[in-house]
Amino acid sequence: MPASWPRCARAGLVVARTLTLLTEHARPGVSTMELDDLAEQNIRDAGAVPSFKGYYGFPASICASINEQVVHGIPGRKQILADGDLISIDCGAILDGWHGDSAVTVEVGAVTGAERKLSAATRAAMLAGIAAIQPGARLTDISHAIETAVHHSEQADGRTYGIVPDYGGHGIGTSMHMEPFLPNYGKPGRGPRLRTGMALAVEPMLTLGGPDTDELPDGWTVVTSDGSRAAHWEHSVAVTDEGPWVLTDPVE
Repeated sequence: MPASWPRCARAGLVVARTLTLLTEHARPGVSTMELDDLAEQNIRDAGAVPSFKGYYGFPASICASINEQVVHGIPGRKQILADGDLISIDCGAILDGWHGDSAVTVEVGAVTGAERKLSAATRAAMLAGIAAIQPGARLTDISHAIETAVHHSEQADGRTYGIVPDYGGHGIGTSMHMEPFLPNYGKPGRGPRLRTGMALAVEPMLTLGGPDTDELPDGWTVVTSDGSRAAHWEHSVAVTDEGPWVLTDPVE
Protein backbone atom coordinates (compact mmCIF):
# COMPACT_ATOMS: atom_id res chain seq x y z
CA MET A 1 0.00 0.00 0.00
CA PRO A 2 1.51 3.37 -0.97
CA ALA A 3 2.35 5.51 2.06
CA SER A 4 0.12 8.29 0.77
CA TRP A 5 -3.08 6.25 1.02
CA PRO A 6 -3.68 6.46 4.78
CA ARG A 7 -3.32 10.24 4.52
CA CYS A 8 -5.73 10.36 1.56
CA ALA A 9 -8.18 8.26 3.54
CA ARG A 10 -7.97 10.55 6.57
CA ALA A 11 -8.76 13.57 4.42
CA GLY A 12 -11.58 11.65 2.78
CA LEU A 13 -13.01 10.67 6.16
CA VAL A 14 -13.16 14.33 7.22
CA VAL A 15 -15.18 15.09 4.10
CA ALA A 16 -17.43 12.07 4.58
CA ARG A 17 -18.25 12.94 8.16
CA THR A 18 -18.89 16.56 7.22
CA LEU A 19 -21.35 15.55 4.51
CA THR A 20 -23.12 13.21 6.93
CA LEU A 21 -23.53 16.15 9.31
CA LEU A 22 -24.79 18.46 6.58
CA THR A 23 -27.26 15.86 5.32
CA GLU A 24 -28.78 15.74 8.81
CA HIS A 25 -29.07 19.55 8.93
CA ALA A 26 -30.41 20.18 5.41
CA ARG A 27 -34.01 20.88 6.39
CA PRO A 28 -36.65 23.46 5.44
CA GLY A 29 -35.87 26.86 6.97
CA VAL A 30 -32.09 26.33 7.07
CA SER A 31 -29.93 28.66 4.99
CA THR A 32 -27.18 27.32 2.78
CA MET A 33 -24.76 29.62 4.62
CA GLU A 34 -25.66 27.87 7.86
CA LEU A 35 -24.63 24.62 6.20
CA ASP A 36 -21.42 26.26 5.02
CA ASP A 37 -20.61 27.53 8.54
CA LEU A 38 -21.24 24.07 9.95
CA ALA A 39 -19.03 22.48 7.31
CA GLU A 40 -16.12 24.83 7.88
CA GLN A 41 -16.27 24.39 11.65
CA ASN A 42 -16.39 20.61 11.36
CA ILE A 43 -13.50 20.51 8.91
CA ARG A 44 -11.32 22.78 11.01
CA ASP A 45 -12.19 20.94 14.22
CA ALA A 46 -10.78 17.81 12.55
CA GLY A 47 -7.48 19.62 11.96
CA ALA A 48 -8.13 20.03 8.25
CA VAL A 49 -8.67 23.01 5.95
CA PRO A 50 -11.63 23.53 3.56
CA SER A 51 -10.17 23.01 0.10
CA PHE A 52 -12.89 24.98 -1.71
CA LYS A 53 -12.59 28.22 0.25
CA GLY A 54 -10.42 30.61 -1.74
CA TYR A 55 -9.95 28.12 -4.58
CA TYR A 56 -9.66 30.44 -7.61
CA GLY A 57 -11.55 32.92 -5.46
CA PHE A 58 -14.49 30.68 -4.48
CA PRO A 59 -15.96 32.31 -1.35
CA ALA A 60 -17.24 29.32 0.64
CA SER A 61 -16.31 25.95 2.13
CA ILE A 62 -18.98 23.97 0.27
CA CYS A 63 -20.82 24.18 -3.01
CA ALA A 64 -24.57 24.25 -2.35
CA SER A 65 -26.49 23.74 -5.60
CA ILE A 66 -30.29 23.84 -5.35
CA ASN A 67 -32.80 22.45 -7.85
CA GLU A 68 -31.77 23.64 -11.36
CA GLN A 69 -28.27 24.46 -10.09
CA VAL A 70 -25.96 21.63 -11.16
CA VAL A 71 -22.65 22.45 -9.46
CA HIS A 72 -20.66 25.28 -7.85
CA GLY A 73 -23.61 26.96 -6.16
CA ILE A 74 -22.49 29.65 -3.69
CA PRO A 75 -24.04 29.44 -0.20
CA GLY A 76 -25.89 32.51 1.07
CA ARG A 77 -27.64 33.77 4.22
CA LYS A 78 -30.77 34.59 2.25
CA GLN A 79 -30.82 31.28 0.39
CA ILE A 80 -33.26 29.33 2.56
CA LEU A 81 -34.07 25.69 1.95
CA ALA A 82 -37.75 24.98 1.33
CA ASP A 83 -39.82 21.83 1.42
CA GLY A 84 -39.41 20.01 -1.89
CA ASP A 85 -35.94 21.36 -2.70
CA LEU A 86 -33.21 19.10 -4.03
CA ILE A 87 -29.77 20.26 -2.89
CA SER A 88 -26.43 18.92 -4.04
CA ILE A 89 -23.68 19.55 -1.50
CA ASP A 90 -20.06 19.26 -2.66
CA CYS A 91 -17.33 19.33 -0.01
CA GLY A 92 -13.54 19.15 0.02
CA ALA A 93 -10.90 19.12 2.73
CA ILE A 94 -7.10 19.16 2.94
CA LEU A 95 -5.37 17.21 5.70
CA ASP A 96 -1.59 16.83 5.89
CA GLY A 97 -1.34 18.06 2.30
CA TRP A 98 -3.81 15.52 0.87
CA HIS A 99 -7.28 16.18 -0.52
CA GLY A 100 -10.65 14.54 -0.10
CA ASP A 101 -13.62 15.46 -2.33
CA SER A 102 -17.17 14.15 -2.26
CA ALA A 103 -20.74 15.22 -3.02
CA VAL A 104 -24.24 14.12 -2.07
CA THR A 105 -27.72 15.10 -3.19
CA VAL A 106 -30.16 15.64 -0.34
CA GLU A 107 -33.95 15.65 -0.51
CA VAL A 108 -35.32 18.53 1.57
CA GLY A 109 -38.67 17.52 2.97
CA ALA A 110 -40.99 15.87 0.44
CA VAL A 111 -39.66 15.88 -3.13
CA THR A 112 -41.43 14.40 -6.15
CA GLY A 113 -40.96 10.82 -7.22
CA ALA A 114 -39.19 11.97 -10.38
CA GLU A 115 -36.62 13.90 -8.34
CA ARG A 116 -36.10 10.99 -5.98
CA LYS A 117 -35.48 8.71 -8.95
CA LEU A 118 -33.13 11.29 -10.49
CA SER A 119 -30.97 11.31 -7.38
CA ALA A 120 -31.06 7.52 -7.14
CA ALA A 121 -30.07 7.18 -10.81
CA THR A 122 -27.15 9.57 -10.32
CA ARG A 123 -25.91 7.69 -7.26
CA ALA A 124 -26.29 4.34 -9.07
CA ALA A 125 -24.22 5.72 -11.96
CA MET A 126 -21.51 6.79 -9.52
CA LEU A 127 -21.43 3.34 -7.91
CA ALA A 128 -21.21 1.68 -11.33
CA GLY A 129 -18.28 3.92 -12.20
CA ILE A 130 -16.57 3.04 -8.94
CA ALA A 131 -17.02 -0.69 -9.59
CA ALA A 132 -15.19 -0.27 -12.90
CA ILE A 133 -12.05 1.00 -11.16
CA GLN A 134 -9.67 -1.94 -11.45
CA PRO A 135 -5.91 -2.11 -12.06
CA GLY A 136 -5.26 -2.44 -15.78
CA ALA A 137 -8.63 -1.02 -16.83
CA ARG A 138 -8.79 2.05 -19.07
CA LEU A 139 -10.04 5.40 -17.89
CA THR A 140 -13.09 5.41 -20.16
CA ASP A 141 -14.14 2.02 -18.84
CA ILE A 142 -15.36 4.09 -15.90
CA SER A 143 -17.08 6.56 -18.23
CA HIS A 144 -18.82 3.75 -20.09
CA ALA A 145 -19.95 2.10 -16.86
CA ILE A 146 -21.49 5.39 -15.71
CA GLU A 147 -23.29 5.93 -19.01
CA THR A 148 -24.53 2.33 -19.12
CA ALA A 149 -25.93 2.64 -15.59
CA VAL A 150 -27.75 5.83 -16.59
CA HIS A 151 -29.39 4.02 -19.52
CA HIS A 152 -30.43 1.16 -17.23
CA SER A 153 -32.08 3.69 -14.89
CA GLU A 154 -33.79 5.33 -17.84
CA GLN A 155 -35.31 2.00 -18.85
CA ALA A 156 -36.40 1.27 -15.28
CA ASP A 157 -37.80 4.77 -14.71
CA GLY A 158 -39.44 5.18 -18.11
CA ARG A 159 -37.75 8.50 -18.91
CA THR A 160 -34.50 10.00 -20.17
CA TYR A 161 -31.88 11.78 -18.10
CA GLY A 162 -29.48 14.45 -19.29
CA ILE A 163 -25.83 13.55 -18.72
CA VAL A 164 -24.03 16.87 -18.21
CA PRO A 165 -21.09 16.75 -20.67
CA ASP A 166 -18.96 19.72 -19.63
CA TYR A 167 -18.19 18.58 -16.08
CA GLY A 168 -16.90 15.28 -14.76
CA GLY A 169 -14.50 13.49 -12.50
CA HIS A 170 -10.78 14.01 -12.09
CA GLY A 171 -7.62 12.80 -10.50
CA ILE A 172 -7.11 13.75 -6.85
CA GLY A 173 -4.28 13.61 -4.35
CA THR A 174 -1.91 16.41 -3.38
CA SER A 175 -4.16 18.73 -5.41
CA MET A 176 -7.94 18.75 -5.58
CA HIS A 177 -8.16 18.69 -9.38
CA MET A 178 -5.50 16.65 -11.15
CA GLU A 179 -5.23 14.91 -14.50
CA PRO A 180 -6.88 12.96 -15.96
CA PHE A 181 -10.32 14.45 -16.59
CA LEU A 182 -12.95 11.71 -16.28
CA PRO A 183 -15.98 12.07 -18.61
CA ASN A 184 -19.32 10.66 -17.49
CA TYR A 185 -20.02 8.98 -20.82
CA GLY A 186 -18.13 7.45 -23.72
CA LYS A 187 -16.81 4.30 -25.32
CA PRO A 188 -14.74 1.92 -23.17
CA GLY A 189 -11.09 1.02 -23.66
CA ARG A 190 -9.67 4.51 -24.08
CA GLY A 191 -7.42 6.79 -22.06
CA PRO A 192 -4.66 5.91 -19.60
CA ARG A 193 -4.56 2.56 -17.86
CA LEU A 194 -5.51 2.56 -14.21
CA ARG A 195 -2.75 1.48 -11.89
CA THR A 196 -2.41 0.87 -8.20
CA GLY A 197 -1.67 4.13 -6.41
CA MET A 198 -3.91 6.33 -8.54
CA ALA A 199 -6.90 8.11 -7.04
CA LEU A 200 -9.90 9.46 -8.93
CA ALA A 201 -12.99 11.47 -8.07
CA VAL A 202 -16.00 9.84 -9.72
CA GLU A 203 -18.86 12.35 -10.04
CA PRO A 204 -21.80 11.99 -12.43
CA MET A 205 -24.28 14.86 -12.80
CA LEU A 206 -27.72 14.16 -14.27
CA THR A 207 -30.74 16.31 -15.06
CA LEU A 208 -34.45 15.72 -15.52
CA GLY A 209 -34.20 17.52 -18.86
CA GLY A 210 -31.47 18.20 -21.38
CA PRO A 211 -27.71 18.08 -20.85
CA ASP A 212 -26.94 21.72 -21.64
CA THR A 213 -25.86 24.15 -18.91
CA ASP A 214 -25.16 27.84 -18.42
CA GLU A 215 -22.99 29.72 -15.94
CA LEU A 216 -24.61 32.49 -13.90
CA PRO A 217 -23.12 36.00 -13.74
CA ASP A 218 -21.54 35.18 -10.36
CA GLY A 219 -18.93 33.29 -12.38
CA TRP A 220 -19.49 30.03 -10.50
CA THR A 221 -23.01 28.68 -10.35
CA VAL A 222 -23.81 26.26 -13.18
CA VAL A 223 -27.52 25.80 -14.00
CA THR A 224 -29.46 23.67 -16.45
CA SER A 225 -30.30 25.63 -19.60
CA ASP A 226 -33.88 24.37 -19.60
CA GLY A 227 -34.50 24.93 -15.89
CA SER A 228 -34.83 21.22 -15.11
CA ARG A 229 -33.62 19.90 -11.78
CA ALA A 230 -30.24 18.25 -11.37
CA ALA A 231 -28.46 15.82 -9.06
CA HIS A 232 -24.76 15.28 -8.28
CA TRP A 233 -23.02 12.45 -6.43
CA GLU A 234 -19.27 12.02 -5.94
CA HIS A 235 -16.71 9.86 -4.17
CA SER A 236 -12.91 9.94 -4.15
CA VAL A 237 -11.62 6.44 -4.93
CA ALA A 238 -8.18 4.81 -4.84
CA VAL A 239 -7.08 2.10 -7.26
CA THR A 240 -5.81 -0.93 -5.32
CA ASP A 241 -4.78 -4.45 -6.25
CA GLU A 242 -8.01 -5.62 -4.62
CA GLY A 243 -10.16 -3.15 -6.58
CA PRO A 244 -11.64 0.24 -5.71
CA TRP A 245 -11.22 1.73 -2.23
CA VAL A 246 -13.72 4.53 -1.53
CA LEU A 247 -11.69 7.11 0.39
CA THR A 248 -14.72 9.26 1.21
CA ASP A 249 -16.81 6.49 2.76
CA PRO A 250 -18.20 7.73 6.11
CA VAL A 251 -17.36 4.37 7.71
CA GLU A 252 -13.72 3.97 8.70
